[in-house]
Amino acid sequence: MPDATPPGPPPGPRDPGDAWAIGPDGTKAWGIFGAAGLLVDDGAGRVLLQHRVEWSHHGGTWGIPGGARHQGEDAVTGALRESAEEAGVPLDGVDLRHTSVLDLGFWTYTTVVGRASRPFEPVIADRESLELAWVPARDVDDLPLHPGFGAAWPALRDRMATTPHVVVDAANVVGSVPDGWWKDRAGAAARLVASVGALAAAGLPAAALDLPFDRWWPRWTVVLEGEARAAADPATAVPGAGEVVGVVRAPGSGDDAIVDAARAAVGAGDGPVVVVTADRGLRERVEALGAVPHGPAWLRDRFPS
Repeated sequence: MPDATPPGPPPGPRDPGDAWAIGPDGTKAWGIFGAAGLLVDDGAGRVLLQHRVEWSHHGGTWGIPGGARHQGEDAVTGALRESAEEAGVPLDGVDLRHTSVLDLGFWTYTTVVGRASRPFEPVIADRESLELAWVPARDVDDLPLHPGFGAAWPALRDRMATTPHVVVDAANVVGSVPDGWWKDRAGAAARLVASVGALAAAGLPAAALDLPFDRWWPRWTVVLEGEARAAADPATAVPGAGEVVGVVRAPGSGDDAIVDAARAAVGAGDGPVVVVTADRGLRERVEALGAVPHGPAWLRDRFPS
């Protein structure tokens, strides 16, 4: 979204990022370090939009809360900060879904897409909005849209319901590395859950899930069996991971619990559903449900270092 809106005179010192980036052909875009905005839906088919004040670039059009990223700030943090500053979006009230990046070479705009984790009403918190509203997705095209958002909206709208889900066969993944896990199965499982929690927070590259855009934040289910069931809860192993990583402690067959988890995810409309296991029989069972199997390396190679 080139020519993102520069704010009016700030009440305090500007961040170094609050300035024009200028491309080789003279194109100007607001934000030395790029810009980011938040597209959040309420889970009921409505998205939060901002009616831009007239003095802004493309004033009077509708778009999403956003602005220049600060120095050293990642796009997700920038989008959440801007949406909090402009629209009162609670920082703890959004579950990340995916990011979409417009890259002009000299400047990037990242659309961070999320879903409200709890109901909230937007609040005009600065001078950059005429109005904030939850707009039914079917009505968005009827509004005069900011050109950048208007160009991006069709692809974003088409993926609003996409919810990838990863089911992890913990025993198989833990057993794929000879690190002494057999001496402490619960401890090894706890380390795996912690690593999954860190990956859940970081997200997966879109290519890993055969999806468009840049990065996705799937739902996660880790299935523990046998002695591994004594592993620490993910909320203890990784602060906050309990919100994004579900742990199933199989009372009997771990394979059956994995199949049940995959079946439930497919039945709930999640997709793609990925099952991480190298077990041939289990892979055939989940493929029959419509899930996509991947071996342990698919997961381990993506753990944050």
